[in-house]
Amino acid sequence: MNSVTYENAQIQLRKAMVQTEATGELAQIIAAREQVLTRFQPIFSKEYIPQLRQEEFHAFLLGENNRHWSGLQRHSPKMCADMARLRNVLAVLVGEEQPVERRIDEAISTVPGMGKAVATAILLIAHPEKYGVWNSTSEGGLKAVDLWPRFERGESLGSRYAKVNQILVQLAKDLQIDLWTLDILWWNIEGVLDDEDREGKPCTEGGLTTDIVSTHSFSLERHLQDFLRDNWGDTSLGQQWELYSEPGDPEAGYEYPCGIGRIDLLARHKARSDWLVVELKRDQTGDATVGQVLRYMGWVKTQLAEPGENVRGVIIAHQIDEALRYALAALPNVEVQLYEVQFQLRPVSKPGGKHT
Repeated sequence: MNSVTYENAQIQLRKAMVQTEATGELAQIIAAREQVLTRFQPIFSKEYIPQLRQEEFHAFLLGENNRHWSGLQRHSPKMCADMARLRNVLAVLVGEEQPVERRIDEAISTVPGMGKAVATAILLIAHPEKYGVWNSTSEGGLKAVDLWPRFERGESLGSRYAKVNQILVQLAKDLQIDLWTLDILWWNIEGVLDDEDREGKPCTEGGLTTDIVSTHSFSLERHLQDFLRDNWGDTSLGQQWELYSEPGDPEAGYEYPCGIGRIDLLARHKARSDWLVVELKRDQTGDATVGQVLRYMGWVKTQLAEPGENVRGVIIAHQIDEALRYALAALPNVEVQLYEVQFQLRPVSKPGGKHT
C-alpha cells in the first residue's frame, strides 16, 4: 500500500482513538473485551465446540452479549438448523491446520447464513491477536481512509479476507492497540453524515411516481430501511431489481459502505447489467438528499460499474419539498417513490360474539 496513504490512515485512527478516550468510551471498550472473551472464548475452543449448544451460539450472536456487533442473530435459525454441521465447521474455522482463506471459504459455503461478519467475529473471539473482523463497518472504514485492498476478479471470499486481515493486523500493531479496539474505531472513522437543516415546503403532488410499499405495515418510520430489505420482493422495485449480493454476504447491498458514506440499499437489475442506488429521505432537505444520491451514484459508476452499465437512483420519501421537486426535473436517472405507513384498528370478539 502507498506509504503516505497508510500514514494518513494512522493519523485519522489516532484522532478517533483520542476522541474515544476523551469520552471515556475507551475504558468501557477494554472492559467489555475482557468480559466477552471470558464468556465466549471458551465455547469457541476446539475442545468445547463438539458439545456447543444452540442456545450458547445464539447468545453470542446477540449484540447485548457480544458488546460489539448488532444484527448477527438475524440468521441464527439458518445457522443452527443443523448443529452437527455447524459444530464441524466451527472446529475447522477456529483451527489453525489450514490457511485462514480456506477455512473462511468452507464456513461460508457450508453453513447457510454464515456470512463473513459472523465468521470473522468468531475468529476474533477465538484468536484475538490474529484475526480482525470484516463487516460493513470495517469495510466502510478502510474505504474511508483509502486502505481498501484490490481484489482480482473471481477471487474467493477467503482470499479477500486474508488481504483485509493483513491490513487490520498491521494497523493494530502500528497503533499499539488490539484488534477488538480497532474494530470499534471504525465507527468513528466511517459513516460521517452530512448536517442538513430542515427547510422547504412539503409537497406530495406533481405527477411523481408513487409506490405504497406492499400492504404490510411497520410500527415506526425509522424501520423502513429494514422493512425494505426484508420485504424487497413485495415492493414494485423488487419486481425488476434484486438487492446486491457478494459471495459470503447475500445482503451486501444493505447499507453498502462506499468510503463516502453508506448507500441505504444497492441493487442490480434482473435483466440488464444496471445498478440502482436507493436512498431514504429522512430529516433533511431535498437539496441534501439529491446531493447524497448523486454522490453515491457517481461512486458506483466509477468504482463498481463496468463500461456501458447504467446507474439509476431512487429516493424514497414520505413527502417531498419544492427543492427536491425541481431538482428531479433535471435528473432523468433519478426518481422519487412515496411510501405510506398503514395503521389499522381491528375489534376483537369477546366470548358470546360481542366486540370489545
